[in-house]
Amino acid sequence: MDYSKEPDQKIFSLIEQEVTRQQQGLILIPSENYASLSVIRAMGTPLSNKYSEGYPGKRYYSGNKFIDQIEELAIERAKKLFGFDHANVQPHSGSTANQAVILALLKPGDKILSLDLNHGGHLSHGSRLNFTGKFYNIASYGVEKDTEQLNYDHLEMIAKKEMPQLIISGSTSYPKQFDFDRVGQIAKTVGAFHLADIGHVAGLAVAGKHYPCQSADIVTTTTHKTLRGPRGAIILCQQELAEQIDRAVFPGVQGGPLENIIAAKAVCFLEARQPEFKIYAQQILDNALALAKSLTENDLRLVSGGTDTHLVLVDVRPLGIDGQKATLALENSGIYANKNVIPFETGTPFKPSGVRLGTPALTTRGMKEKEMEKIGSWISQLLHQSDDLTLQKKIKEEATELTNLFPVYGAPRASLPKAGKRVVPLGDTAFGGGT
Repeated sequence: MDYSKEPDQKIFSLIEQEVTRQQQGLILIPSENYASLSVIRAMGTPLSNKYSEGYPGKRYYSGNKFIDQIEELAIERAKKLFGFDHANVQPHSGSTANQAVILALLKPGDKILSLDLNHGGHLSHGSRLNFTGKFYNIASYGVEKDTEQLNYDHLEMIAKKEMPQLIISGSTSYPKQFDFDRVGQIAKTVGAFHLADIGHVAGLAVAGKHYPCQSADIVTTTTHKTLRGPRGAIILCQQELAEQIDRAVFPGVQGGPLENIIAAKAVCFLEARQPEFKIYAQQILDNALALAKSLTENDLRLVSGGTDTHLVLVDVRPLGIDGQKATLALENSGIYANKNVIPFETGTPFKPSGVRLGTPALTTRGMKEKEMEKIGSWISQLLHQSDDLTLQKKIKEEATELTNLFPVYGAPRASLPKAGKRVVPLGDTAFGGGT
């Protein structure tokens, strides 16, 4: 796309600069990815013009003949992909999806048992600053201090003591796989609902590379992380909870849905059903293991002892720095990560003790274990010498050279490629190429 003739050059110049940043940067933020051109084109359509409050066949506005068909297609694809009777594809975000589920199942003052925020939990699972912490009684579980991993027997003991109405599984920074079936068994033991928030691992789960989640009463997931779709979310459940969930989404917490985003969700669900996607998901895991190995061999301490998901969590306290300083040194070098709290945190949310890294985006670009080994070495050098500006400049140049070998959305300094290219989930020049 040529932005040079757009009348609002201030905005479109910034868009072009951001596209270039994404092309020339090593994006290791686990919750970020590169959506396909088909997904991007679906988002940028006149579907955004249409109001469609309600659900297919039950709208409050006329003119939804084709919108209904698009949303129905997204629903059917989601049900088939995840293996549930019912899907609501309207939530704008993962937090909104979680809010709707809690509204559907609980009343204010009910108890929620969820993973502690410092141990990898999400704000919407029970933070005192979030609506969950303000309107519900929150109990938490966490990892063991010696292993920094979950002990499900201990979780069961906590559940029997607290007797919650809802248990939430899933995390944002726990590097190990969640055993959703085990949590579901615990929930049944205490008569609680089980909500599995699989936002980070959805792409791995649908590819058969993660513990299954179908035993949960309700599943929420974002669509833009390992699933590699548009920014948004969905809710999945069996038929007996469908009406409660739909009412909680609309009119409970949202008004009109974003049908351009729903169309893009439908596209990504189709992409995730292709054989190439399973290859992609396995490579995410292989790359995460390779990155973890490189970081460990270069004298960095990994929380939980490593990873069996898409992410690793680095404890930077032994280096005498905090996560804020660490991520700044990385960003100056063209490597993007995020500062993160770690279990038994001694710092603050703004200056935490950890750095969170993930492999979905670089895997989309076509990078493999060889590149992860090199990137892990760069990260270690930068964290061990976080004040060395000369080193940061040198590694940024080397990182740019590496990204040029794995272009995304076209040539290194191009804006988004023109429409018309064939787009597949992995290995096509529409994503970039590489080996």
